Amino acid sequence: MKRLSAIAVLLALASLPINGQSQAPARSAALSKTTKPYTAPRTGDGHPDLQGFWTNVTLTPLQRPANLANKEFFTPAEAEAYEKQVVSQNNADRRDGNAAQDVSRAYNDFWWDRGTKVVKTLRTSLIIDPPDGRIPAMVPGANQRLAAQRQSRAGRATDGPEFRPLAERCLLWATAGPPMMPSFYNNNYQIVQNAGFVVILVEMIHDARIIPIDNRPHLPGSVRQWLGNAVGHWEGDTLVVETTNFTDKTSFQNSGPEMKLIERFTRTDDDTLMYEYTVNDPSTFVRPWTAQIPMSKTEGPIWEYACHEGNYAMTNVLTGARAEEKAAAEAAAKGAR
Repeated sequence: MKRLSAIAVLLALASLPINGQSQAPARSAALSKTTKPYTAPRTGDGHPDLQGFWTNVTLTPLQRPANLANKEFFTPAEAEAYEKQVVSQNNADRRDGNAAQDVSRAYNDFWWDRGTKVVKTLRTSLIIDPPDGRIPAMVPGANQRLAAQRQSRAGRATDGPEFRPLAERCLLWATAGPPMMPSFYNNNYQIVQNAGFVVILVEMIHDARIIPIDNRPHLPGSVRQWLGNAVGHWEGDTLVVETTNFTDKTSFQNSGPEMKLIERFTRTDDDTLMYEYTVNDPSTFVRPWTAQIPMSKTEGPIWEYACHEGNYAMTNVLTGARAEEKAAAEAAAKGAR
């Protein structure tokens, strides 16, 4: 799955204090009174140095589970129990249950890298706003838009490779960003920066996001990109990145192409890069919503996601479809005689 690849010129990031930090558990507040404020190392141009290798792997879900509805934070003991439970549930080497469950775990635990810990803040969801930790409701009309998109693709899934999912075509993975979300493996990122740009190399399907940090205007609305058009600037010690100009070929949690995504990168200690993003899409959600992921320093390098190597799925899917069409045509011709 992962092979070493050459890394091109890359650049780096910084972000801002996090919404909801004041709501952190009492132990965090007490700790802040006994420790000096953190000052991030600086690059030659005086901005925080966010360069290096970072991972966002975590067991914390995006949305707060129903059984934790009124619980914003775990206690340390609760976090430990939750981690143990989720790791056990995720264990793909288990051989309990029926045959179907056994087959569903055939992709054994060796290949998974879902982590073993919740986020450092002990939050019960990555979403910090709304306070209930849930994605807001959709506006009237959003479901109709989604249904129309599904209808336009209905019955064409095997017409050709262009109708297969982007991930299956090794073009883009939904969690790779933006925004950057933890997945079941390849949760690593390399950030490199200079005075004019930040580059984020994504391990999952090897995308590289090149972000100018001169607060330039966005591209014209007629120009649409799978990763959107990102423009960044510094707000104090935080790198703020605004991304617009998405396409209707990609979607984050059912968002539309007019989504505006604000990402904030703040180095909070030597080993933590606080990543926070806000989704603003009035065409889909009744209100903006924000998630927060403490990214941890990890060892490099980024490993190659050799997605196409030995991948016969695309050929086999389309070959099987053509065989089925041929058989159906022959049966129809035979029945017409």
